[in-house]
Amino acid sequence: MTIAGELQKEMNIRGKMGEPFAFLIDFEMKNPMLFPLNNKNKNIWWQFENSNNSHHHFSYNKSVIRKWITNPVSFEHYEQGFLIVKKHILNGDTYLLNYTQPTEIETNLSLKEIFEISSAPYKVYLENHFVCFSPECFVKIQNGRIFSFPMKGTIEADVANSDIEIMKDSKELAEHNTIVDLIRNDLSLVSEDVKVDEFRYLSHIKTNNRNLWQVSSQISGRLSENWKEKVGDIIFKLLPAGSISGAPKKKTLEIIKKAENYDRGYYTGIFGTFDGNNLDSCVLIRFIENQNGKLIYKSGGGITHLSDVKKEYDELLKKVYVPIA
Repeated sequence: MTIAGELQKEMNIRGKMGEPFAFLIDFEMKNPMLFPLNNKNKNIWWQFENSNNSHHHFSYNKSVIRKWITNPVSFEHYEQGFLIVKKHILNGDTYLLNYTQPTEIETNLSLKEIFEISSAPYKVYLENHFVCFSPECFVKIQNGRIFSFPMKGTIEADVANSDIEIMKDSKELAEHNTIVDLIRNDLSLVSEDVKVDEFRYLSHIKTNNRNLWQVSSQISGRLSENWKEKVGDIIFKLLPAGSISGAPKKKTLEIIKKAENYDRGYYTGIFGTFDGNNLDSCVLIRFIENQNGKLIYKSGGGITHLSDVKKEYDELLKKVYVPIA
């Protein structure tokens, strides 16, 4: 049995017994981890709205970003992968693909300090490995219903009427329609009575160098009464997250490997907690990784047949930020 298979089985066992745990699953599901919540975790900390294990470990002295230098891949390098994606789109192999690339950053802050000062619905810090300040939920399970909130569409909020413009943009609408359809199909694999509760609403994000609007939707479904004893099966059936892979998922994952030509690792994986009754989890985006002492920020965006390479490259750069209160 694979490591992922063993973790999936353990999640089912703990779910059936109502034992709380946290879980971390990388994009390719090669190095998943489980953390029992009855033990003190020495190297991973998180802050969710209803789950927090970091308040005993962090001082929250609000360090200040004094240095923030970004060294992204060149436009030419980005374009090479983009053209591979567009070729496959034109061939009909994929119609939405989340294309990402790494950006080296230089800052005066450590990963721990970035965890302390960032403001996001979901914050995760794996000691000396990565920090994530994610705006995007993967799935929530509350009172027997499963919810997903796919996020597709980003624009600078400081530009006049940008909130109106992003809602009118045909490329953004097509991309969002595709991801909503994909998530509806994914939730139908594990639940019944799947419906779109709210379609395309805006969220505002304040960052260290600009403000952003992001567009999301809410989708939900009804789980079986015995869902807890299948919680691992449910999570792994939904992976990888549709919003950071694409559609159709299987073929799109093959193209991602070819176009990106780098290892995502835990970036665009998921992290979540199960408290014995309900579950909350996030997609690991807005993500900085320590690679042998260098800090690498990983970011990207969805590509469709309407995508313009210069605009997509610009979106990748705009997503290299730290959200601050």
